[in-house]
Amino acid sequence: MRVVFFGSPDYALPTLRGLLDTPGVEVVLVVTQPARPRGRSGAAEPTPVGALAIEAGLPVLTPERIRRDTTDAIAALAPDVGVLAAAGHILPQHLLDAFPHGVLNVHASLLPRHRGASPVAAAILAGDAKAGASIMLVVRALDAGPVVATTSTTIEPLDTAGTLTDRIARLGAKAMLDALPRWVRGELTAMPQDEAQTTYAPRLAKDDGVLDWSRPAEALWRQVRAFHPWPLATTRYLGQQFTVHQAWPLPNLDTHAPPGTVCRGDGSDLTALLPGRRALVVVACGEGALALLQVQRAGKRALDIEEYTRGDQQFVGARLGSPSGEPS
Repeated sequence: MRVVFFGSPDYALPTLRGLLDTPGVEVVLVVTQPARPRGRSGAAEPTPVGALAIEAGLPVLTPERIRRDTTDAIAALAPDVGVLAAAGHILPQHLLDAFPHGVLNVHASLLPRHRGASPVAAAILAGDAKAGASIMLVVRALDAGPVVATTSTTIEPLDTAGTLTDRIARLGAKAMLDALPRWVRGELTAMPQDEAQTTYAPRLAKDDGVLDWSRPAEALWRQVRAFHPWPLATTRYLGQQFTVHQAWPLPNLDTHAPPGTVCRGDGSDLTALLPGRRALVVVACGEGALALLQVQRAGKRALDIEEYTRGDQQFVGARLGSPSGEPS
């Protein structure tokens, strides 16, 4: 089976590694995003997929956009099927037509729910009980192709977008490797998606992480998890950005304080899922309160709340999100 692989970020690595380790599969080309400046040095570095492909000695193409010349180069390799995992490219119809068995995509959601660029964050934000991956046939519409296979996982209370994406990447890779040979042999039927159940997950922007303390504590807790590791959940404190890395909702706690007010907690156990953690500092929300567990001031390292409050005696009583951060 001659496969062309399309992918760029870490999410795509388990699928590419699985293809390389599968007998009877030959990855004849990897198509990924161009090298871009990364890190503090600003030096151009290949994508994670590009780096793995180079290490494995695979031919690599890095087009900004896929045009006819890219399709011609791929068609010349006589591929049987394409495999896609978060490529970052739009695949034109002339490219899709170059594959006798089409292009299969491992999309990180249970389609038709959460089509689009940020499905894992969207699942956490929505409070979904489950997330997963869908193996679908790529068509010229956003994540709208018929589905060949799915795999799911429970969204755990401590899951962030980072941990959940890693787990879905592994599950999706296994689902792809199980489905791919059966698809090529004609043993699987692609099922159309139910358009009435469609939801969309647009690309995240940095401002999406800004916390609105007038919202319920549970909604803010999901936001903290959904936007970790990017763009992170942030607020304003003393005129600077203040990041909330970890938190826990206390939906029934009434602090009798305006939303955004930092209050001293009662030290109660949060949950059996967080052994040893206590509600030492909470922030009043529109409904309930949010217990802060790990925070970070601009230009400083992230600290557990116990250590942070020892060094910031004026934190309790401050008003997060206000222009000055001073008590109201």
